[in-house]
Amino acid sequence: MMRIAACAVAAALAAGAQAVQLTDDRGATVTLEYPAERIVTLAPHLAEIAFAAGAGAKLVGVSSFSRHPAEAERLPVVASSGRVDIERVIALKPDVVLGWRSGNSPLQLAHLEDLGFRVFVTEVRSVPDIARLMREVGQLAGSAAIADERARIFASEVRDLRESHAGARSIGLFLEVWHRPMLTVNGEHLISDAISICGGRNVFAEAKVLTPHVSNEQLLAARPDAIVTVGYGSETPGAWRGLGSVPAVRDRRIYAIDPDLLLAQGPRFLDGARALCRRLEAARR
Repeated sequence: MMRIAACAVAAALAAGAQAVQLTDDRGATVTLEYPAERIVTLAPHLAEIAFAAGAGAKLVGVSSFSRHPAEAERLPVVASSGRVDIERVIALKPDVVLGWRSGNSPLQLAHLEDLGFRVFVTEVRSVPDIARLMREVGQLAGSAAIADERARIFASEVRDLRESHAGARSIGLFLEVWHRPMLTVNGEHLISDAISICGGRNVFAEAKVLTPHVSNEQLLAARPDAIVTVGYGSETPGAWRGLGSVPAVRDRRIYAIDPDLLLAQGPRFLDGARALCRRLEAARR
């Protein structure tokens, strides 16, 4: 009997060792009795991060526009434009749902929790957050060894990029997300962190909202040295009419970056940050 009891205790300890408990970016504690075998992601960058964390084989559902890596495109779509198809999620029976705090409806995320699903809500506001999130997804999926190594490499490459631009002459930058109406990012946005890494200064860092609208008058007052655009419409004739006194417009320091890179929030964002640094170097010259 004592041997049976000892075996039972050992089994319980082993099971307990597999449990996962993490605090998400809402400050909510998410507990899994064992690493997730079925994962749903509700934003494209979360699918990319899951694959980077070694958990791609465990994805059973993704959001629309989940194109990276290519394997993600073949998975069932359960969310589009931030809206979640609750019935599809229920049908897939995920062990954990990875949500996006600023991109998914809080009411829908709460509804999934009310249905009994574990929902791990994330937010990427700085480049190091990408490595952190890789590690966390690795823990949730039981692929921590792979995730930790890939996160370490990512963090090392970010550090190298930051060091290579340390001491560079500061450039006042207007980062244009969209042209009509003009949208930018404030200092809390991931892209603003990349601007800092490249030795730039976000001229709208003090804006109150994450992606504020910008008027012509505000751009004239901000007087950026350079403009980097990932939006559409800025390449049309007359796009910058009336803004000739803005240094970036006057001196033709307006550059474009593929939005698929700079608007990503997964590991590919590092390629977007490198492209951004190259644009700022061109502006300095």
